[in-house]
Amino acid sequence: MSASSPVLAYSIDGPQDAPPVVMGSSLGTTREMWAPNLAALSEFRVIRFDHLGHGESEVPDGPYSMEQLGGGVLQLLDSLGIDKAAYVGLSLGGAVGQWLGINAPERISSLALLCTAAQFPTPESWLERAELVRAEGTGAFAETAMGRWFTDEFREQHPEQIQQWMAMVNGVPDEGYAGCCEALATYDVRQQLGTITAPTLTIAGAQDPSTGPDDLRFIADRIPGARWEVVDQAAHLANVEQADAVDRLLVEHLRDGGR
Repeated sequence: MSASSPVLAYSIDGPQDAPPVVMGSSLGTTREMWAPNLAALSEFRVIRFDHLGHGESEVPDGPYSMEQLGGGVLQLLDSLGIDKAAYVGLSLGGAVGQWLGINAPERISSLALLCTAAQFPTPESWLERAELVRAEGTGAFAETAMGRWFTDEFREQHPEQIQQWMAMVNGVPDEGYAGCCEALATYDVRQQLGTITAPTLTIAGAQDPSTGPDDLRFIADRIPGARWEVVDQAAHLANVEQADAVDRLLVEHLRDGGR
């Protein structure tokens, strides 16, 4: 099932009456980033969405804010008549999840935060990237992204997949990518993590050069009761490179209600 809310495009998989799980993806990807994990999550009502400016979602002029990105998720939940849902987010999607856990705790039953951070240094680098993307397009970062998203071994073993992932980056609207970069430039929830009450799982890729184990440990140490896990042989898109290991952690967390 696919549809579009006034702002965010989304897809729903799984039983209508199953517990809802909302999934937010990385900068430069669409909701198809989660395709490798759908089979393992078949017992849940999985709602994958495209971030503002990505995929089939609307592409307003930037800059965007985290409040705008998180507010779009709340609007999506409202449009689906969902009062409360589990949330799973990776990278930018994980930043949105932290924002939701801080600003809309009554809407989030549990959190799973993958390969993300409470702040993404440095603000200047994100603003420079936004400027470059507006000038040269998202393709300027496609090859660089592959080196961050996947280990050398994975790239060597799966060249056709890498071409598909590069095409996904190239397909993201320039303004949408740049606008989300500007949202990340101003994002910093380090002092607010302690206010998150949702049961939280954090997952790091051991070889992630962007948001490594220490970034996820920082988050887990500051959210009361949060759990910290590290998946080996995984870079930034750990859910793709080590889908089975990530699936096991997510299913356990979601079945348990995050507790």
